Formats: sequence, structure tokens, C-alpha cells
Amino acid sequence: MKTRIISAIILVLVFLPFIVMGGIPFAIFMTILSLLGLHELFKVRESKKEFPWLLKVFAYLLTVYFCLYNTGSIELFNSFDYRLIAFIIFLFLSPMVFINDTKKYNLNDALFLVGSVLFIGFSFNLIIITRNYDIIYIVYLLIITTITDTFALFTGMLVGQHKLCPDISPKKTVEGLVGGVLMGTFVASAYYNTVINSHVSLLLVILLTLLLCLVGQLGDLIFSSIKRYYGVKDFSQLIPEHGGILDRFDSLIFVILAYIIIQGLL
Repeated sequence: MKTRIISAIILVLVFLPFIVMGGIPFAIFMTILSLLGLHELFKVRESKKEFPWLLKVFAYLLTVYFCLYNTGSIELFNSFDYRLIAFIIFLFLSPMVFINDTKKYNLNDALFLVGSVLFIGFSFNLIIITRNYDIIYIVYLLIITTITDTFALFTGMLVGQHKLCPDISPKKTVEGLVGGVLMGTFVASAYYNTVINSHVSLLLVILLTLLLCLVGQLGDLIFSSIKRYYGVKDFSQLIPEHGGILDRFDSLIFVILAYIIIQGLL
């Protein structure tokens, strides 16, 4: 636990300056993290079968482009160029014909590459855009994930009795989920009502924040399910006692994806 706390403090000290700076430094920092996350995803997948190296290079390059796409916009969210998505689909599906060997490269491999680039690139692009629009919104989302995860951990350790999803995440408990979501909702709702917009219905803020807290925990479980499928405990050992980038950003990724759906209501 001591190592975990020290690692968490170091993470905050590294991450905080980039959040405060925003702009190009934050965009570059998040893009680097996205590439590390993509590498972790490839690593667990390639424990069963390796991808052609050239296609992995294309995947990394496209993820960089995806992350930095339109990050200078003054809008909170903007539409993507569908030509980019079409290009990604063609790029990773076409090699099936040219390689002509399903043992080396097949539909499952192609769809994994397409999905990984779109999923990681799109999610981290949204994080960058949200921060560059205004720091107060990314802080709101970080409060949701950080407070919920922290109190879910400690509540589960102190009073957890009933397993939540033992086959996916053996240590998570129903009590931990409830404690984390309630505290995350309370703190994040208070922040939103005080800092962002006090004119929005407090009940609406509480309900939508509650939803985002639940989505964050869902994201955690989804990534845990991926790890269990590939038989790994963590995506990497980059951060002592915390795992890899995807182990730390699992909740935030799904919260930002949910936020883009409901942000018009807040």
C-alpha cells in the first residue's frame, strides 16, 4: 500500500503541470500516453499472436494523428472527418488479401487493429479537446474518476463483503462500488455546481454525475475483463502497484466517452 500511495503522489506531480499548462504541452503529453496505452493493448494481444510489424507502425502513426486531430478547435466537441475512419478501415482490412495467409493475418487481427486505433485515438483526442476548451471541465471528469476509484478501493477494503464481479475483478465489492459512487457523485456534483455552472438544476447535475461515476466503474470492469481474457494481471508494470497506462486511464476513457453523449444536458 505504501508503494501504491507513493506512486500515486508521483503520478499527480507529473500529470498536474501538464493539465495546468494545457495547449500543445498537454496534447503532446497525452499523445505519448496514448501510444503507451496502444502498446500495452498490442502487448497483451500479441501474447497469443503477433501482428505484422508494418501494420503496427501504421497503427502508432494513425493514433498520433487521431489524438492531435483538430485539437486547436475552440469548440468543446467537433465532428471527425469520416474519410479518416474509412482510410483506417481500408488500411487494416486490405492486407488480408495481400498477405493471403490467415495464420499470419486474418479478420480478427484486422478488426483488432481498427478498433484499437479508433478506441485509443478517439478517447485521448476527447481528453485533449476537453482540457483545451477549459480546464474546469477536465477537472470535473478527473474528480469523478479519482474520487470514485479511491473511495471504492478503501470502502471495499474496510467493509466489503459481497463480490461485485468475481470472475472479472475478484477484489471489487458491491460495498466498494456504492461507497465510491456516492462519494464521487457528492464531490463532483458540489464542484460542478460551485465552479462550472450554478444555474443548472442541482438534481440534474447529481443524476448525470451519478451516471458518469457508474460508467467509470463500468470502464474499469471492461478493461479488467480484457486482462482476464488474455490472462494478465496488469497491462504493464510501468507504474509500481498501479499497472500501466490503461490500468490508470480505464475509468477516465469511458467517462469521457459518456460525457460526450450527455454534455449537452449540463
